[in-house]
Amino acid sequence: MARTIEIMDTTLRDGEQTSGVSFTASEKLTLAKLLLEELKVDRIEVASARVSEGEFNAVKNITEWAAEENRLTQVEVLTFVDGGASIKWMKKAGARVQNLLTKGSMNHLTHQLKKTPEEHFEGIAEVVQLGLDEGIETNVYLEDWSNGMRNSPDYVFQFLDFLATQPIKRILLPDTLGVLTPSETFEYVEKIVKRYPTIHFDFHGHNDYDLSVSNVMESLKAGAHGLHLTVNGMGERAGNAPLASTIAVINDFLPEINTKVIESSLYKVSKLVSTFTGFSIPANKPVVGENVFTQTAGIHADGDNKNNLYFSNLMPERFGRKRQYALGKTSGKANILKNLQELGLTLNDEEVKKVTERIIELGDKKEKVTKDDLPYIISDVLDSSSFKQKVFIKSYVLTHAKGLMPSTTLCIEIDGDLYEENAQGDGQFDAFMNALKKIYEKRDSSLPKLIDYAVRIPPGSSSDALCETMITWKTKKNDFVTTGLDSDQTVSAIKATEKMLNLI
Repeated sequence: MARTIEIMDTTLRDGEQTSGVSFTASEKLTLAKLLLEELKVDRIEVASARVSEGEFNAVKNITEWAAEENRLTQVEVLTFVDGGASIKWMKKAGARVQNLLTKGSMNHLTHQLKKTPEEHFEGIAEVVQLGLDEGIETNVYLEDWSNGMRNSPDYVFQFLDFLATQPIKRILLPDTLGVLTPSETFEYVEKIVKRYPTIHFDFHGHNDYDLSVSNVMESLKAGAHGLHLTVNGMGERAGNAPLASTIAVINDFLPEINTKVIESSLYKVSKLVSTFTGFSIPANKPVVGENVFTQTAGIHADGDNKNNLYFSNLMPERFGRKRQYALGKTSGKANILKNLQELGLTLNDEEVKKVTERIIELGDKKEKVTKDDLPYIISDVLDSSSFKQKVFIKSYVLTHAKGLMPSTTLCIEIDGDLYEENAQGDGQFDAFMNALKKIYEKRDSSLPKLIDYAVRIPPGSSSDALCETMITWKTKKNDFVTTGLDSDQTVSAIKATEKMLNLI
């Protein structure tokens, strides 16, 4: 039978130890509600005792809400062996579960506390009893436990023998420095679980060697009863074991393990934590990164069209997401067809070929092309194919300096003849048009009048987006519109102008 393990999220405590990250009291309350009510983790660690007035207010807000919702036992606070000072702080803040930080290695005990094991155990027993007297439940952290198992296992087991006599609910086993290998994790956790079969053990992994998810898997195989995780893998140094990846791994590869976590809420919570902290999610981060469900190579999109050859159990819909097909120099026809299908657009083979060539051209320039750019690209490509090109803007120099008028030097080829001119203007494009007018005056020709100029970018885009410039021109006979497409607004206007020159 599958067994259900506890998930304790420590984003609001250990995750907040990410360099440069600090939650406000209102943000902590919002996330506490989301983690417990929507994501349905079993417990949350929300703060360290005695840190600051702001931290106290944050915990008080959370415990007041938790008391109303009958969730006080799901809210935990990190405390210290400090003669009861942390207990007083907790009681005042309304918290009812302490995670008592103790020393899990002889190295930490002798060099940081400078105490004997017996002295340390005596202080722990005092705090546990004080908590019990105040109605506070105790879990115990064995800080640096992983190094303790490596270098001083006799001390660790002496400590565990002592804790087995105390009125505590859980023992928490942190790989504080993220140094364990998966095989060590399994070996150490298995030894402890077998020796103390009636005690609940949590594993708390860090990610310094990028092994946290592997270590989490091995701890569960070895019999761990709970895990400590953070949203987006936030935490000290390289962070903690990430919540989203861990839940996906458990669900897909450990059928003997169950959790209560709602998978479809992981992405939503991840994005909110990123917004609150300014701690951006790497694009290639598993499960929650922007790229993880994006196919870039055209062969992958083609395979998806042919019996979903590049699908795995890690389907985006599980996390409230959708599969995307990137547009760039490696995308190919299949990616473009996938995006056209999603947009409800249809092109013939020749048009698809031209659009593909244009996207590859943009990709070679390192332009970022999105699905929302595609209608603009189609419009630009099909517009360009409506005339035979006889006018080529060969080169230009645009200058803009504070205190000086913008200027343009332009070289253009018309019916095989090269012309070069320089002009100033009220802006770079105005200077370009003035230089162009000089060239056409030399040819005893006139240009249409520009009567409207509009620029747009895809909704939701940023400053590096492709922009489409639409210019309306007026001649004696009629008005007409040309468009240009480029990531630079002035260049897109010049491309629209080049189309106009060919049309006239």
